Amino acid sequence: MAVTGTRRADPASPRTANLAAVLRALRTGPLSRSQLATRCGVAKSAVPGLLAELAERGLVRSAGVLPGNGRPSRLVELDGEGACALALGIEADRLSAVVTDLSGRVLAERSETVDVAAAGLQRGMDELAHLSHRVLSGPPAGVAISVPGLVDSAAAVLRFAPALRWRDAEIAGLMAARLGLPAEAIAVDNEANLGALAESLAGVRELFYLSGGTAVGGGLVAGGAILRGARGFAGEVGHIAVDPHGERCSCGRTGCLETKANLAAVLRAAAAPGDPLHDPALGVEGRVALLKHRVRRGDQRAVTAVHELGVALGVALSTVVDVLDPDVVVLGGYFGELGEWLVEPVRVELAAHTQPGLHARVVPSALGLGAPLRGAAHLAADRIFADPTLVAGPEEASV
Repeated sequence: MAVTGTRRADPASPRTANLAAVLRALRTGPLSRSQLATRCGVAKSAVPGLLAELAERGLVRSAGVLPGNGRPSRLVELDGEGACALALGIEADRLSAVVTDLSGRVLAERSETVDVAAAGLQRGMDELAHLSHRVLSGPPAGVAISVPGLVDSAAAVLRFAPALRWRDAEIAGLMAARLGLPAEAIAVDNEANLGALAESLAGVRELFYLSGGTAVGGGLVAGGAILRGARGFAGEVGHIAVDPHGERCSCGRTGCLETKANLAAVLRAAAAPGDPLHDPALGVEGRVALLKHRVRRGDQRAVTAVHELGVALGVALSTVVDVLDPDVVVLGGYFGELGEWLVEPVRVELAAHTQPGLHARVVPSALGLGAPLRGAAHLAADRIFADPTLVAGPEEASV
């Protein structure tokens, strides 16, 4: 299916709102017409027409019948063939692209090692667009880009990313020009926010997601929604002070969590200069896998480095738990990969430093390093769930 041109329905019309309500309801799984009418608050007689239009746009399909006594109820589900979402990830040393259908099923994915900071903004965006074209088979219905740093998500502008050395980068506009899409089709968000969003899809409504990589960030889900703060910069826990006599941070302050917990700092603590742990050609995954191997075999320097990382995370997270009272703290990014050794020291520090009565479960991310991209794919698809008429029906596509 193609993205519509000028013959879209009015996105503010009641019918478009009803189409969106039905499509969003199906995001949780197959439903019968009666169930859709109840969940969406529309007349049961209106549901067949809404489903027919969504089917013409390639967005829903029949899913068999609902088992039970009496007259069988026919089920409807999302159709993965109708539209695709493009999730893009920008990291200091890697670019990634994932295409999913509306149900979140991965259709294509690629990543490549790139020194993004050295490449600069324009070349970096060129590389990301090239990667996008390699995974796309047609125009995406929505795009979302995961980036590290301070993001004005409403304006789709990356305000500052120390790891990339980018400032006030109009990411959506730059990528829109390269992909031939309108800027409004492209969302941009902080990678920790997107990781938190991905984790919340399992149904946890109050969680804090701590992301570890070349930088350290956090994302908070409260009441099932990302909490962004007044300027959209909430969650910057990487700059909580954990050592007043520590190293100077890229933010200009001293002893921030990020100086102790970014991947490069932990690898320096775990191995001497020249060690393969510091080889950028291995990428984040390769270096973390090697670090895990050394911890498992009892390499004392690696074991100590990871334990001290857990203590630093626990000290910083005690402030987070005191202030925000999340139900769950999720260790994401490379922290999640080291979860079997980090969870216990984090729990010990939380027990020692948080207020009595406060308790947060500490768990490693089940989604691994791909959590931000999974969240980005969900966000990219949101554009269609908000307005299904963005996807052309057969008559519109032929015009």
